[in-house]
Amino acid sequence: MKYSLTIAAALTALAAPAFADGDVATGEKEFRKCKSCHMIESADEAIVKGGKTGPNLYGVIGRTAGSVEGFNYGDDLVAAGEAGLVWDVENLATYIEDPKAFLQETLDDGAAKSKMTFKLKKNTEDVAAYLATFSE
Repeated sequence: MKYSLTIAAALTALAAPAFADGDVATGEKEFRKCKSCHMIESADEAIVKGGKTGPNLYGVIGRTAGSVEGFNYGDDLVAAGEAGLVWDVENLATYIEDPKAFLQETLDDGAAKSKMTFKLKKNTEDVAAYLATFSE
C-alpha cells in the first residue's frame, strides 16, 4: 500500500503543469517587453493591457498554434498548428527565442517565416512559465 501511494504521488507530480523550470516572477517582469504587442485578457478581465499587434496570450499554453479566432496569423504558424503544433511551456519558450528558426525547424522548411520578428534572448522559460499561469 505504501509503495502504491508513492507511485501515485510520483505520477501526479509528472502530470503537473510543466512550468517548474521557469521562474514565474521573472517571467512577469520579462513580459513587459512583450506587452507592446500582446495582451493577456480573459473573458472577464484585462490581466495585462497590451498591444493588439500580436494575439491575446490568455490560455496560450495548451492552445493549437495559430488558432485564435479573428486574429490574422502568418501562413506558416497556421500551417504548424494544422500539422499538430500545440503550445506547451517548452516549445513556446523555444519559439519566443527565435520565431523564424522555430517555424523552419518545426515545418522542416527553410523558407518558413514568422510575423513575430522580436527575439527574446534570455528568460524565455520564465516568460512561458508566467503565461502558463493563465492557462485554462
